[in-house]
Amino acid sequence: MNKLTSLYAEHIPKLQERSKILQERTRMNNLASLYAEHIETLQQRTKILVEREDIEGIIIHSGQAKHQFLDDMGYPFKVNPHFKAWLPVLDNPNCWLIVNGIDKPKLFFYRPVDFWHKVPNEPSAHWAEYFDIELIQMSDQVKQLLPSDKKKYIYIGEHIEVAEILGFKQINPVAVLNFIHYHRAYKTAYEQECLREANRIAVSGHQAARDAFYAGGAEFEIQHAYLLATRHNENDLPYSNIIALNENCSILHYNQLERITPPEIRSFLIDAGASFNGYAADITRTYAYNKSSEFGELISELNAHQLQVCNGLKPGILYSDLHLDCHVRIAKLLSQFKLVNLSAEAILEKGITKTFFPHGLGHHLGLQVHDVGGKVADYRGTHQAGPEEHPFLRCTRTIEADQVFTIEPGLYFINSLLSDLANNDNAQYINWDKIDNFKPFGGIRIEDNIIVHHDHNENMTRNLGLE
Repeated sequence: MNKLTSLYAEHIPKLQERSKILQERTRMNNLASLYAEHIETLQQRTKILVEREDIEGIIIHSGQAKHQFLDDMGYPFKVNPHFKAWLPVLDNPNCWLIVNGIDKPKLFFYRPVDFWHKVPNEPSAHWAEYFDIELIQMSDQVKQLLPSDKKKYIYIGEHIEVAEILGFKQINPVAVLNFIHYHRAYKTAYEQECLREANRIAVSGHQAARDAFYAGGAEFEIQHAYLLATRHNENDLPYSNIIALNENCSILHYNQLERITPPEIRSFLIDAGASFNGYAADITRTYAYNKSSEFGELISELNAHQLQVCNGLKPGILYSDLHLDCHVRIAKLLSQFKLVNLSAEAILEKGITKTFFPHGLGHHLGLQVHDVGGKVADYRGTHQAGPEEHPFLRCTRTIEADQVFTIEPGLYFINSLLSDLANNDNAQYINWDKIDNFKPFGGIRIEDNIIVHHDHNENMTRNLGLE
């Protein structure tokens, strides 16, 4: 029996590994099926746009590699998001895509003769069959391949000087970008699946980073635990990870990564994402080293409020109204924990919450972390105004099905903002001793990624077990 038990113990991991491989194949097959519908949706949108603008087509440039000043070393290449909306080619500059909504999209795919760098493989993945592909070896070869008369073609890309040299007259026209950005907020089934996969990768990193924190890791070590778990390098990340310990948690865009663990570990804030096929995850968690501390209780209470705000995502509601509701909740916490010696209603009325929650509730998520189309009311780009007292919001749009949002309330103890508070009339209401006790912890932010459906919300982050 001992031998049988030993053999069984060896058998189980093999079965688990085979199951993972099968699940991965199933996911990829499902993704390939959804991609066909995605291309059809983009074609339909493009056809409408071409007819509306009375043009013959749109030409999308993947971008060009950039070199550092007075050097032959390049910056990491970041593809044009309008290009990767059509195909998951993220690392190849000098590619061009011609679309008109009717014909099969034409792709000029760059494959240079180069022994210094790795040359991209000739396209053969599932997406390749949806494009008429022509390989080019020289970046300027495209001059002879693009339409000679470009009067009725639009260039979309960041390299304006290249577009002008090539003879384009319509370069990133506002009306066209407004139309595309507005519709990009509605994620196809393929895009939603890519976002789920990006969340799956990011959650594995968050779990590894959390464990590294409780093991006493420095910020630098926690970052490497995250990268190893996600199998990303720093250029793969959709944004620079925020890995902050103690007071650094109060710096909203902290990126320093200290190499030495502080003498006393109090708190950990991680705002870190992942990429899949060009789509981003954007997740934040905050942990108290002593979970039973008052700071740990504050995290738990904010987490409960965050989940309630997530449930408030419903079609027909203005996203900015959720932001205002979040300020009501922050006011309740400030009163509950006696950080401010006022009722929640009075705290809100006096505008004190903005000291502790100085950013917006969240934003659209997709091909870009702060995805486009968050402040428009229609495809013409009509501005959707937010509350006058909160002019900085990234999203003010009406919530609709198939849109994807982040929900990321925060409560911070930021020296500069507290200093401003200490010098105005509201200073008399603040429990400064309590503030001083919390300042060494920095602050709290909790962020989930959510797909809004017609009849329910899908919290991709929580569904993967990240609490």
